Amino acid sequence: MTLLQAAQGDGGMGMILMLVAMFAIMYFFMIRPQQKKQKEIQKFRNSIERGQEVITAGGLYGTVRDIDDVKNVLIIEVANGVRVRVDRNSVFASAASTENYSK
Repeated sequence: MTLLQAAQGDGGMGMILMLVAMFAIMYFFMIRPQQKKQKEIQKFRNSIERGQEVITAGGLYGTVRDIDDVKNVLIIEVANGVRVRVDRNSVFASAASTENYSK
């Protein structure tokens, strides 16, 4: 009886170690890179300046014409004389950075 209990005890510890190892693998390959990407996007959003070309999450390409830090809103000109108000958090990337991918 004690031999059977000892075998079950070792199996339980092995299962716990396996779960810890799986969580560690998921953290380093999935969670941590996503957190780094989110921090990079937030850093970009905080560094947006007037005259910068950006892309919104909806796919609009435009040039930042005005920034309202109080309301967290950007005025983006998408065509000559056509300006739209967008939330700063909806700006996805710099248009200049995406030109490298299209070539």
